[in-house]
Amino acid sequence: MQSRSLSVYINQTLWRSVAAIVIFAALIALTARITIFLPFTPVPITLQVLAVILAGLVLGSRGGAFAALTYLGMIAVGLPFDASGIGPAAFFGPTAGYLISYVPAAFVVGWISERFSIHNWWGNFVAALVGVGIIYLIGAAWLGVMLGSAQKAWALGVVPFILVDVIKAAVAAGVAESGKMLLRR
Repeated sequence: MQSRSLSVYINQTLWRSVAAIVIFAALIALTARITIFLPFTPVPITLQVLAVILAGLVLGSRGGAFAALTYLGMIAVGLPFDASGIGPAAFFGPTAGYLISYVPAAFVVGWISERFSIHNWWGNFVAALVGVGIIYLIGAAWLGVMLGSAQKAWALGVVPFILVDVIKAAVAAGVAESGKMLLRR
């Protein structure tokens, strides 16, 4: 009887994890639709950074990375879930580095959260800022290749977004523990 109970528990846990990953992938896709295009840069303001960081904080390293990877997979198969709504072509444009950065950013945010048992706003905020840094590093590196200048990439792909992304990190840090508790129910 106990082995059946264990089997049921494992199945429920597996399905709960899969559902959480799919929900966060959908959240990343939905937040791509909340977009502000700026006239001076090819990089739009979206709420995706918030969703990616939150995925790492709530789901952990593997779950957060799988959610981001699922999101990228939806784009790769042709769904127009990127900020510009162009589907797979987004992987060849100036913002491709930002998209690709979501996987390692969610992983590292989750990894920091798991390893250091972060259960407070400050700890989650620091992990979120590291995630933002990873997104900037990879995204601006690709943007620099596309623009032919690291200085232009910094000026157009990082500087205009710092304040907004710090606010997103603060919001993610603020709701992460509630998300973890909801997931455990």
